[in-house]
Amino acid sequence: MKLNTDSNSSGFFYIIFAAILWGTTGTAQEFAPAGANPMTVGTIRLTIGGFVLMALAVYRKQFSPRERWSISTTAISAFFVASYQLCFFAAVAKTGVAVGTMVAIGSSPIAAGILGFLIRKETLSRKWYLATFCAILGCTLLSVSGSQLNLDLIGIALALGAGFSYAMYTVCIKGLLETHLPDAVMAVVFSCAAILLLPTLFLSDSSWLLQPRGFAVALHLGIITAALSYWLFARGLKTVSVGNVATLSLAEPLTATVLGVFVLGEYLSSQELVGILLIFTGIVVLSIPSFKQKRAV
Repeated sequence: MKLNTDSNSSGFFYIIFAAILWGTTGTAQEFAPAGANPMTVGTIRLTIGGFVLMALAVYRKQFSPRERWSISTTAISAFFVASYQLCFFAAVAKTGVAVGTMVAIGSSPIAAGILGFLIRKETLSRKWYLATFCAILGCTLLSVSGSQLNLDLIGIALALGAGFSYAMYTVCIKGLLETHLPDAVMAVVFSCAAILLLPTLFLSDSSWLLQPRGFAVALHLGIITAALSYWLFARGLKTVSVGNVATLSLAEPLTATVLGVFVLGEYLSSQELVGILLIFTGIVVLSIPSFKQKRAV
């Protein structure tokens, strides 16, 4: 099916807006009460997000009794959505937020581009190479600035696993979107992923959820950074290639860094400013084609 230029153009913005919402996750966690375990936070995020997405899909009548779902593709999608949470939070615990986040997010465009090429036969354009190079270089500058790095090899491996998981569930979900509506796909995948992670709630203290601030943080993470962001993500993924989606998603660390400065009062060095500029450049490079196509209509 040939995509019209307007839908393709909108797809870029859906992905960018979704990534901006993801970028608020770290700041929101800073406001969580003491004792909020990262693993529990991830599980709660998926559980609330999955419930909201399922309720929305049912309300909008996005499911058809005649639909036939690929059990294998759905299961793989849910598995990698869940494994992303486990790998990412474990990596951050071992390497620190800066290294864990940047390795996980920075490696995903490469993994997604390769998987998109091998599995979906998507062409990797020159703009993808340029944009990805700029964005990853920007992430590197952000990660190596500030405090001394903790290069724990197991932590690095877990972060790479998170980047691979992101790429895998992006590829699989894109396949499901070819035969199912976006609301239905995200509702099913997130609900299944949440079920896979529910046992982790019994492995740590969840009493922080009973505090007003903890409950508010959980709602933000579940509704804004999971349900709303992935609602946007699915619509963008429907019209944008897997490789481009992963590179555009690097708007997440850009947003997190900006919020860290203006909300948490963190200091931004000249090196970090260059890193932000490079990430922004990569995003703009990928967005330019949609603008040109729109003007040509």
